[in-house]
Amino acid sequence: MHVQEWLDSVPAAAVYALVALVIGLESLGIPLPGEIILISAALMSSQHSGVNPVVLGVCATAGAVIGDSIGYAIGRKGGRPLLAWLGGKFPRHFGEGHVATAERSFEKWGMWAVFFGRFVALLRIFAGPLAGVLHMPYWKFLTANVLGGICWAGGTTAVIYYVGIVAEDWLKRFSYLGLAVALLIGLASMLVIRRKAKQARPQTEPEAEPVGAGE
Repeated sequence: MHVQEWLDSVPAAAVYALVALVIGLESLGIPLPGEIILISAALMSSQHSGVNPVVLGVCATAGAVIGDSIGYAIGRKGGRPLLAWLGGKFPRHFGEGHVATAERSFEKWGMWAVFFGRFVALLRIFAGPLAGVLHMPYWKFLTANVLGGICWAGGTTAVIYYVGIVAEDWLKRFSYLGLAVALLIGLASMLVIRRKAKQARPQTEPEAEPVGAGE
């Protein structure tokens, strides 16, 4: 079943809890489709389903911040053996190459890696545990974690919600006009292509050799 259809079949409270839980587990270091769940729920909230976008954004932000903080604590306590264990369990996400890439990003960018990592699928999973493993000062991590969580979770919810409203309103008002315009554009494109093809054909055909008068 499609994610949005499934979310639409459960109560609003369950949607809030599910979004917070999935995003929290993803931020903790477990590879789950947090972004897909959030986008589906935000789009659903724009379609008069009873899901409040403000509450949804708050729950998503809380899940992101709490999950990252727990991941940081686990990473700080578990150290590099934790990354090795995760690499054995989730080789597609915690392989040596992925870990090395994430480490270079953290060493180069520090707090910014935590902040912008929220917007990148791979770093979103790594941010909390890896920041703990590398012993990033907690106040720096927490600052970047909270700001990144608010911008990513709240921003994604707001953007998808308003895009959904605008798209629905546009389709209601201009569906027939849009269909007519699309047909006209398609017809015009076909005529232009046919005309260009006719103009190009004589140039590509080999010229006939002149026949002598005595032949």
